[in-house]
Amino acid sequence: MDIANTVLELVKYTLPSVVVLASSYLIVKNFLISETKRKQLALFQDAQNITLNLRLQAYERMALFVERINPRSLITRVYDPSMTVNELQYAITITIRAEFEHNLSQQIYVSKNVWETVKNVKEQEIHMANHIGKSLRPDAPAKELHAMILNYVLNSDTESPTEVALQIIKEEVRTLLTYGAM
Repeated sequence: MDIANTVLELVKYTLPSVVVLASSYLIVKNFLISETKRKQLALFQDAQNITLNLRLQAYERMALFVERINPRSLITRVYDPSMTVNELQYAITITIRAEFEHNLSQQIYVSKNVWETVKNVKEQEIHMANHIGKSLRPDAPAKELHAMILNYVLNSDTESPTEVALQIIKEEVRTLLTYGAM
């Protein structure tokens, strides 16, 4: 009986210790899991904020690009009275392409719709300048091309490609700010 009493005494002291150890283990485990999830969520939210900022900057750059290739602002930047039609036409094309290439990396952050719209606007503006330029003598003074492009833009009944692109960009930014990244 002496052995039975010893075992019983041992169980009396060991069992509460095992229960305390098991409950402590479960509490610490649950705490660590919840703390890890909380930290992961905080990191995810920080990453979302960084991504949102990068995307907004990209949309800003796309809007700026579209504004810069708008014929009204582009012509006044590249026009030089000593140029010929051919030189002005070339300057317009080169400037639009350079502006576009400067913003190529932004396609990572904007939607496919916005990127395709921006690419199309670039092509339409180049095509418009070349189309109008072909109707003039290449060695004519650049002021003729300048006047025809501005006349075309000012007297057009439809929205310009740059205005349409800006509306699309603004709508996407509104959606992004309202609903977050999609």
